Amino acid sequence: MIPQEKSEAVSRGLRDAFGVSGFDDISVLTGGHTSSLVFRIVVAGSPYVLKIITRAEDPTRHYNCMRAAAEAGLAPRVWYTSVEDHISITDFVTVQPLPVPQALVRLPAVLRTLHALPAFERAPFNTTCTFLLGKGPALDGFLHRFQNGHTLSPADAGEWAARYAELAAVYPYDDAEMVASHNDLFKPDNILFDGRHPWLIDWEAAFLNDRYADLAVVANHVVTNDAGELAFLQEYFGAPPSEYQRARFHLMRQLVHLFYTMAFLTLGSGGQPVDWSEPVPTFREYHRRMWAHEVDLADNAQKLIYGRAHWEQLVENVRQARYQEALRIVAARPV
Repeated sequence: MIPQEKSEAVSRGLRDAFGVSGFDDISVLTGGHTSSLVFRIVVAGSPYVLKIITRAEDPTRHYNCMRAAAEAGLAPRVWYTSVEDHISITDFVTVQPLPVPQALVRLPAVLRTLHALPAFERAPFNTTCTFLLGKGPALDGFLHRFQNGHTLSPADAGEWAARYAELAAVYPYDDAEMVASHNDLFKPDNILFDGRHPWLIDWEAAFLNDRYADLAVVANHVVTNDAGELAFLQEYFGAPPSEYQRARFHLMRQLVHLFYTMAFLTLGSGGQPVDWSEPVPTFREYHRRMWAHEVDLADNAQKLIYGRAHWEQLVENVRQARYQEALRIVAARPV
C-alpha cells in the first residue's frame, strides 16, 4: 500500500515519532481530493494520519503552517514531518457531523484564532479567489483561456469581464488585511469536528492572504441570510461589524463567485461547450449538499454544476442595491 520507495522513509518517521518501525494496521483515506497519498495507520492501538506528498515542490511552508496551526489548537497534533521525504504523521480525528447552526458560531472563532497567528509565508501560487487580484502572466494566461473557451455565452462572458473589472478596480489587495490563511476551506472535507472541537486539516495551500478570502468561502457553507451574516461576522470580529467590514466581506463573496465560475467551468468542461439547458440547484442548496458530503467535486459534471451555481448567484447578487453600495463604501475608504 505504501510505495516501495517510501517504505524506509515511513519507518524512519515511525521510529522518530513513536520509537517503532512499523504499524499495526493501515487503510487508505480518500476524502479531500488531494493528489497526496493519505493513510490511517494504527500504532500501539492509537490511530494517526500518515501523509506522503507526491508532488515535487518543497513542503517546508506547508509543514511550518501546519505546525503553527497545531500549536494553536487549530489542527491535529503533528508527530512528525520530513521535508526531505515529504512525509507527515498527525493525530487522526474521528469525525462527527457539525450542524450548520453550531458551525455559524464555531468556525468564525476558529478563523479569528488562525488569522491572529504570526504571518505565514507567501506562496509561489494562489488557488484562491484573490488570484484574480494579482498581476502577471499566470493570471493573463488563465483569463485568456477562460474568455476564449466559450464556456459562457458572449453576453455572459461580457458581464463576467465587466464585473471582474469593477471589483478588481475597487477591492484593495496586499494591505493590512493580509493574514495567516488556510486558503482551502471551500472543501468541507478540510473541516473536521470530533463532537467537541473543529479541526482544520490539509495545509498545503496555506499562505499569507486576505482575511476575507477564508471568511467568504466558509460563509458559503454556513451563512444563509442577513441575520446569519451579522452573527458570523460579529463572532469573527468580536464586535458588530462596521459598514466597511460588511461591504468588503460582500465584495469578497462576489469575487469568490467570479473565481469559481471561471475555475470550475474551465476544469469541468475540458475545452468542450457547456450545456446550459440543464437545470442546476440553487447556490444555497448546492452548498447544503456539499456540507452534508453528498457532492464529489472530482467529477467533471459536478464541477460544471458548481461553476454554474456560482455564476447564477453572482448574477442575482450584482443586481441588488447592496452590491453597488458595497462598491461605493470600499472605494471611498482611503488605502
